[in-house]
Amino acid sequence: MKKVLIANRGEIARRIIKTCKRLNIETVAIYSEADKDLPYVKEADYAFEIGLSQVQQSYLKVDDIIALAKREKVDAIHPGYGFLSENADFARKAEAEGIVFIGPSPDTMEKMGDKIESRITMINANVPVVPGTEAGLASVEDAITAASSIGYPIMLKASAGGGGIGMIRCDDEETLLKHFESIKTRAKSYFGSDVVFLEKFIDSSRHIEVQIFGDIHGNIVHLFERNCSVQRRNQKVLEEAPSPNFPQEAREKLWEAAVNAAKAVNYINAGTVEFIVDHNHQFYFLEMNTRLQVEHPITEAITGYDLVEWQLRVAAGEELPVRDQASIKSNGHAIEFRIYAEDPKTFFPSPGTITVQNWETDEDVRIDAGYAEGDKVTPFYDPMISKVIIHAENRKLAIESAQKVFSSAKIEGVKTNIPLFQQFLDDESFISGEYSTSVLGEWMDKQREEVSK
Repeated sequence: MKKVLIANRGEIARRIIKTCKRLNIETVAIYSEADKDLPYVKEADYAFEIGLSQVQQSYLKVDDIIALAKREKVDAIHPGYGFLSENADFARKAEAEGIVFIGPSPDTMEKMGDKIESRITMINANVPVVPGTEAGLASVEDAITAASSIGYPIMLKASAGGGGIGMIRCDDEETLLKHFESIKTRAKSYFGSDVVFLEKFIDSSRHIEVQIFGDIHGNIVHLFERNCSVQRRNQKVLEEAPSPNFPQEAREKLWEAAVNAAKAVNYINAGTVEFIVDHNHQFYFLEMNTRLQVEHPITEAITGYDLVEWQLRVAAGEELPVRDQASIKSNGHAIEFRIYAEDPKTFFPSPGTITVQNWETDEDVRIDAGYAEGDKVTPFYDPMISKVIIHAENRKLAIESAQKVFSSAKIEGVKTNIPLFQQFLDDESFISGEYSTSVLGEWMDKQREEVSK
């Protein structure tokens, strides 16, 4: 593999370029009109404007990206995450042109990208799933009948979607009636399918995922788990590895289930098996993300492996760099913070020009930044501007290191969620490590109550 096109932008594009440079692989970047001055455009060996600022007119233009890849004679396309990373049609079109898609097979993406089909696949593989429906709901009446059988609260979800966009919690029939059609409409708009289903909402649960990797030679391993339970609006903002306060016996069963899930679909390349874990440490399959995750750096921190390098080698037909599960070790504790250009209280995006960006770090702190000083954060894309990854000997030291980093950080020109992290890191619910997915919302409610007193 000598030349790779990166079908993405920002910090993940920079991350891929960094590994490619180390491996002497040329990179081709694409950029929209709004992104022409961002760092990744300058760091790639070649860069080409792909369209206007809106994603539909740039980063989602499948045929234009494939045509550019052909013209530049690239060996492979790395999709990063988001955008076209789980688009089976994109992968098929690339492979039809003799271009390697750096990810799993299109068939695997389709099977695991459809949440209903993935539930059925996991049931057949004896992987525990959250109680719910195994078919799309034709009408709101069907949804009400199913919800009564499952029991409230339930989650109404788009089968083809992910993240917080295509789901909503319903605590009663009235809420389900109110949101059923809007979720179907949103699902059709964002994911191309209006099929929706129900899952039982597991109260006081944790969101824990397992990094898995497979190759074309049949080798599949896990690289431990990540706790992703600090979320706002069902979207992650802080992740840590390993998961705190998780019994070793349950941890090992989780790893085994993730590997079994990967084997059930003959998984190739990087993937993540996500689980909901209840207060009794019973876990249930949630979904499989058939791509590299935003939070992959904390797995790199505790294992010492470069997961992008693993992706490239597997895509080139090589065996996994490490195939013996017992020889894969976890060292220390790592936490990732997603830094957003947003109001830390309302979470509304804060577009603008970054006039100052200064981080004081040491060797255990990694900053994956998509923007530099003078760059403009536009409203066209997700407002994440960087990721702060802390690695330390233990969790206590990692938290202390994060507090030090944030107390000295200086970003001006846009609002960020750094003040939120500074306060949240002192909260006992987080420090204890026993938190659930409701921790951030509950903490913010408590802050508002104190202010109103």
